[in-house]
Amino acid sequence: MALRTWIRNRPTALEWAYQITAAAFRWMHPLIRRIGYDRIARALIPVERISKQALFGCEMCGQCTLRATGMVCPMTCPKNLRNGACGGVRSNGNCEVIPSMKCVWVVAYERAQEMRVFGPELISIKAPLDHQLQDTSAWINILKGTDKSAPIGWTELPHNPVIEKKL
Repeated sequence: MALRTWIRNRPTALEWAYQITAAAFRWMHPLIRRIGYDRIARALIPVERISKQALFGCEMCGQCTLRATGMVCPMTCPKNLRNGACGGVRSNGNCEVIPSMKCVWVVAYERAQEMRVFGPELISIKAPLDHQLQDTSAWINILKGTDKSAPIGWTELPHNPVIEKKL
């Protein structure tokens, strides 16, 4: 458990690891497409489930937002809030539902401050969760573009000028 905490408390290193992994998947995308997304996903899902569960408490939602949430999984919030803290964050930064737990979004904010590349993405609005992607590979969904799916009727807000200024 101490190793997990040590790794999680190094968002800059996790950001670097994410960038390398994303670059590797982009580089391998033609090969993955040729072999078949489903075939690769069958091999990748167990690895993704074990590693992301161990590091981030991942729920395998299929629409991973780790890079945009300070390398903190928002699905670990007792209310499953994907776009920020609820109005019930206690004055000490702890969760209103589980008072002994620090609010997931307070932790996300603190860690995003240390992330040079993806930190500013914290304030971007994430699409509502598409529950049909539950238990699928987020990496494969990113390659296929299905991680961007959202419920019918939901439209993404225009680009946030605050994010654009920081980039």
